[in-house]
Amino acid sequence: MPILSRGARASVFRLAAAFPPPPVAEATRDALPALRDQVRRESDVLMGGWRDGIARDDFLPSARNLADYLALRRHDLSALQANLSALGLSSLRRCERHVMANLDASAAALARVCGGEPEVFPDPELWSEGDRLLIEQRRALFGRESGAAIIVTLPSEAGSDPRLVDSYIAAGMDCARIDCAHDSPRVWRAMVEQVRRAAALRGRPCRVLMDLPGPKCRIEGLSPERPNRLQVGDRLRLTPRPIPATAAGLPVVAVSLPQVVAGLAVGAPVWIDGGKIRGRVAAIEGVDRIVEIVGARRKGAKLKLEKGVSFPGVPLDLPPLSEDDLAALPIVAECADMIGFSFVQRPRDIVALDRALAAARPGGPAIPLVLKIETLEAVRNLPRLIVQAAGSRPTAAMLARGDLALELGHLRLAEIQEEILRLCEAARIPVVWATQALDDLVKEGLPSQAETTDAAMAQRAECVMLNTGPHVVEAIGFLCELTGRTSRHPAEKAAKLAPLHSWPLEGLALAAAPAPEEPGAPVTIEAPIG
Repeated sequence: MPILSRGARASVFRLAAAFPPPPVAEATRDALPALRDQVRRESDVLMGGWRDGIARDDFLPSARNLADYLALRRHDLSALQANLSALGLSSLRRCERHVMANLDASAAALARVCGGEPEVFPDPELWSEGDRLLIEQRRALFGRESGAAIIVTLPSEAGSDPRLVDSYIAAGMDCARIDCAHDSPRVWRAMVEQVRRAAALRGRPCRVLMDLPGPKCRIEGLSPERPNRLQVGDRLRLTPRPIPATAAGLPVVAVSLPQVVAGLAVGAPVWIDGGKIRGRVAAIEGVDRIVEIVGARRKGAKLKLEKGVSFPGVPLDLPPLSEDDLAALPIVAECADMIGFSFVQRPRDIVALDRALAAARPGGPAIPLVLKIETLEAVRNLPRLIVQAAGSRPTAAMLARGDLALELGHLRLAEIQEEILRLCEAARIPVVWATQALDDLVKEGLPSQAETTDAAMAQRAECVMLNTGPHVVEAIGFLCELTGRTSRHPAEKAAKLAPLHSWPLEGLALAAAPAPEEPGAPVTIEAPIG
């Protein structure tokens, strides 16, 4: 909102006094203070539950703004937005980074328009606070103050080929990602050394992000001498047991997390290889599950070892840190600039990681964290995950769209990724746009029209992640050029603020907090009058 001089304001107020305010102004003026007061009360309750979990004082303003945003977005604001727009005032469409300043400024402007008792406009510094704090977080994590940072997943040969990493950094890579679900500690260490060497030679920073493996379920065994190409209507046997050398009957699949199989009820979804094979549990036979294929390509899809197996919507009672995670932590704690927390779901998962890191790195400072949002449970708990993590270190959220699409479905993903972007903006933490960004270009050398548009949309986030492939250097250059051009046109569609349903205020506290004396129902502002 522009800041007017004292003389200009006086002229505006004299002009406003000469004309009676329209009815819509008076109706909105009467409704807005009630909304603002209720947002403050509900925000206070959230902060009461969060405060003890925040050790980093410089995150407190962002935590407060996040609480304000969650309290605001439980109300239906669409009619209020229309009323404010009709009066030429801020419609709250871009209020994420400074929620209360927007509400206070709108209330002050309405009071002046209506000729009532004037309210004080908020301090202009509040309008830049959100931008400043988000820039500080982005700089702490990715070393950039503006523009989308670029993360690149390193292939195995990056540990032995110095020219490879150097070409990535020369092209514009800001952060090298090492996926600890693959290779070995020896290879990871070699990759880190190559990144440090190439960055020093190029004279530009390049951070190292090391992703913990997480409890990823994969195909660990297949029945020998059985046809493993499946079509719709076929069945397979999902087993937690070792597969015998001679397995008769249906194709048998053993997975790396056998304890998950026991929790699958009839009707539970079983998706293989990123959803290329989609099945449902049709029957239970002892400890095994008979899975019927309900979705596959017309020519069928082949079962392969190491392909992922997921169970969308099925709560998996798994420990937050797998054995592979714990084995990787010593070298991750030693070498990483950031840790990618795979399949994080609850605030206590972050507590468990901090304890394991303290054991692996006694007395060391907290390592910046990238929360990989991959499950429905992580989405539900995202506000608490942010507060738990960012309360003690720089934190980012990775929008893992591939895993989320399996969990939520593509239609729901389109909605939830927008909500996550806005929520993280309110918390002033960076977002990593991940999964298949410029995938055709990376793998085949030519981008599709759809993925070019997707990459341009990725500028809504603070960072874009590219996967490994033979044309990564071209993709880095393409992304640098694309973001350089489109960043000059940062127009963003302003959404109408219907109530958020993903994060009800109840249950968002990190610890027990007193309920408000009169919590009140969500406010709905009436449509314009006359």
